[in-house]
Amino acid sequence: MFDSLQERLGEVLGQLTRRGALSEADVTAALREVRIALLEADVALPVVKDFVETVKEKAIGAQVLRSIAPGQMVIKVVHDHLIEMLGTEAVPLDLDAPPPVAIMLVGLQGSGKTTSCAKIGLRLTQRSKKKVLMASLDVRRPAAQEQLKVLGLQANVRTLEIVPGEPPVAIAKRAMQTGALEGFDVVLLDTAGRLAVDEEMMAEAAAVRDAARPHETLLVADAMTGQDAVTVAASFHDKVGLTGIMLTRVDGDARGGAALSMRAVTGCPIKLLGVGEKLEAIEDFHPDRIASRILGMGDVVSLVEKAAETLDQETAEKLAKKLQRGKFDLDDLGQQFKQMQKMGGISDMLNLLPGMSKVQQAKLEKANIDDRMIARQLAILSSMTPDERRRPEIIKARRKQRVAAGSGTTVQEVNKLMKQHKEASRMVKRVQKMGKKGLLRGGLAGLMPGGGFPR
Repeated sequence: MFDSLQERLGEVLGQLTRRGALSEADVTAALREVRIALLEADVALPVVKDFVETVKEKAIGAQVLRSIAPGQMVIKVVHDHLIEMLGTEAVPLDLDAPPPVAIMLVGLQGSGKTTSCAKIGLRLTQRSKKKVLMASLDVRRPAAQEQLKVLGLQANVRTLEIVPGEPPVAIAKRAMQTGALEGFDVVLLDTAGRLAVDEEMMAEAAAVRDAARPHETLLVADAMTGQDAVTVAASFHDKVGLTGIMLTRVDGDARGGAALSMRAVTGCPIKLLGVGEKLEAIEDFHPDRIASRILGMGDVVSLVEKAAETLDQETAEKLAKKLQRGKFDLDDLGQQFKQMQKMGGISDMLNLLPGMSKVQQAKLEKANIDDRMIARQLAILSSMTPDERRRPEIIKARRKQRVAAGSGTTVQEVNKLMKQHKEASRMVKRVQKMGKKGLLRGGLAGLMPGGGFPR
C-alpha cells in the first residue's frame, strides 16, 4: 500500500531537502505536486484540499522558512499532519463490555467480510485469549455460511450451527443466546452484503444491530475500490452507525487513498488492516507508523513486532546455544530462511526499513534478491541429506550435482548457498571468539574481514 504515493512524495520532498534556504514559492510549488500525488492516490478531493491548506499554513511560517534545515521541517509538518488525518493514535477493538461482546461486520459483497471475520476470530483467540463464536448471517450468497464454517475449522474458532431457512435477525438472536449460555467472550456477526449500497441491505443491517446491540460495528472495506469506499463508508455510517473500519486487500493496493480519506470523511477510526490471504495476515492500524511508511521513513517497530509474533521460542533457544558454541550449520541457515518467509518475505521486511524502498526497487532487483530466491534456497537445502546439512564440509562436486538436480537448480546456485553459509559461520565464530566484552569494544567492524568494513 502507498507505493505510488511514497515514490511521488519522496521525489517532491527530497528536492526540498537538497536546497539550503526555502522561499514561499518553493513550498507552494512543492505542495502543488503533493496535491497531485494525493489525488492520483485516490484521496478524496475535500480531504486533499484541507490537507494542502493546513500544511501550507504551517510550512510557510517564519519558524520553518528560517530554520537551519527548512526542507526537513517541511517534511515534519507533512508527517505530523498525515498522522493527524489518519487518526493521531491507534484505536484497538473495544472489548470492554459485559460478555458476550457482539462485533458486527458490515460492508459490500466481495469486500472480504467472511475472511476478515475468521481473521479477527483467530486474532482474538490467539492474542487476547478470548473464547470466540462466529455466526454467518448471510443467507443470500450461496454457501456463505458454509464458507465461514470451513474458515472456522481452519482457525480453530467455533461457528454457530447452520439452520436452513433461518432469517438473519433470528440467527443474530440465537448467536447471542448461545454466546451467553455457553460462556463465550466475543460473538462475531458476519452480515450479508450487496454489490452496491441499497435500502434493503441497510434495513437488514439496522435490524440486526437492534437485535444484537453490538458493542463494535466494523465496516469491512476493500482498499482497492478507491474513492467508492469513502461513499460506502459514509452511507453505512449514516444508516447503521459505525465504530470503526477494517481495510482489506491492503497488500494489493499501491495507492492507499481510501485509508487517507475514510478516517477524515466518516470520523471513524481505521482499526485493522487485512494484509494478505492467510488468516494470520491482519495488523493493527497505527497512524504514526503508516505516515512514516508513506514518507519512506520505514517502520522498525512493526518489523520487530512481526519478528516477535512469528518467532519460534524453542527453535530460537536451540540456535542461541549452538551459536554460543560457535556452531552454525545448514539446518540453522534454513531456519533463518523460514523465519523470513513467516515475516512476509524480503519485500515486506524491506518496506518496513527506513530508506529501503528505492534500494529495493533498484539494486535488489538487479541482484535478483527476492522471495523466490528464498524458496529456491530452501529447495536446495531440502535436497541435501540430514548428514550433509549437519556437516557442509562433506558436500563436494558430485554431491553438489546431485543436490542441484534434486532441487531443480544449478550447481552455481548450490555454490552460492554454500558460500553464504560459510560467511555466516565465519561471523558466528568471530562473535564467539570475541565474547560479549570484545564485541562491545570492537563493534560491527570487528566482525568484518581484517577487523574493518569491506571496501
